Amino acid sequence: MARIRNSMTTIKRRKLGLTHLSGANAGGFTLYAPQTGNGRVILIDIYGDIAHEWQMSVRPGRDAVILPNGNLGYNGSHETSANLYPAWDIWHGGHFMEATPAGDIVWEHEDIYHQHDAQWLDNGNILYAAATELPDDVFYHKPSNYSDVIKEVNRKGETVWQINVWDYIDIDDYPIQECFNNDHWPMVNGVLENDGIVYLSLRTCSGILGIEKSTKELVLELKYPLVAQQHCPVITDKGILCFDNGNIRPKSIHHSRAIEYDVNTKEVIWSYVDDMPAAFFSPYMGSVQRLWNGNTFICESAYGRLFEVSPEGNVVWEYVIPDFAEYPEPLNKFITGEHNSCFKAHRYPEEPK
Repeated sequence: MARIRNSMTTIKRRKLGLTHLSGANAGGFTLYAPQTGNGRVILIDIYGDIAHEWQMSVRPGRDAVILPNGNLGYNGSHETSANLYPAWDIWHGGHFMEATPAGDIVWEHEDIYHQHDAQWLDNGNILYAAATELPDDVFYHKPSNYSDVIKEVNRKGETVWQINVWDYIDIDDYPIQECFNNDHWPMVNGVLENDGIVYLSLRTCSGILGIEKSTKELVLELKYPLVAQQHCPVITDKGILCFDNGNIRPKSIHHSRAIEYDVNTKEVIWSYVDDMPAAFFSPYMGSVQRLWNGNTFICESAYGRLFEVSPEGNVVWEYVIPDFAEYPEPLNKFITGEHNSCFKAHRYPEEPK
């Protein structure tokens, strides 16, 4: 007997848009690009009202940011990307665009091997992860066919810095975890340069690396189970903060955390978990941001829930993305149904001019 499918998803039946607001929030404006929004990028104020929109020519590969000059930095999905393996189209980017507030494109860069995250640097360059074939002779056996290089590209499209991620980890120390297939190892899903160190989030083997940019030496490792299938490492004034997805974690039900570690002792110095842990869980994607008032802004990506918590863990602002649509073909065969997800969301203290 065929299953009768309800066209309304569970999340869509619940309250959408602004769902909570208290006076302890940091204020400001929130930017997000729905994964199924067909290129729509939305900036909302603290009350959930739309302050500005962009309509980009391709759907987001991942996210968008406001640049220091007020323009939009957009990580778009390349329409003729490399198509390396069946799920590749879900997380590749590859079409970077800088757009004015009016939507005029003033700069573009294309790389059909780009996947997941990118950082728009203050010098105008872009730092990002790109997939490449893993050489046959690196290890005693190949954990996957594809691995990662990290590159910095200038405004002329020239690569000015690059590393091979497999030079810094070993397959025995960082095996592909059982919840992933072996298409891509370690699948860098987060990149960040801060104070001369490049931080990398390793998705399929769970870990965060810190590599000194000038010497290309490894200076930090956070390994499983300190982190579990995590995303979005960010540096705070006390340590390193990330979105810890928690697809698998020892002796634990599925739940996500925002967690902050002291980089020297590797001890937890702050974390947020829902009082009912499984109520906060994104099995894929996710982001965190430490705000100017000490609060933490969290994107529970898979379910389009954006929220802000105080240092004590109280939710002081919450917004559920009201934009639902299916992924385009053939992605809707991997991720079925209507979605309101976004890779990352970002909070800004002032509306860009």
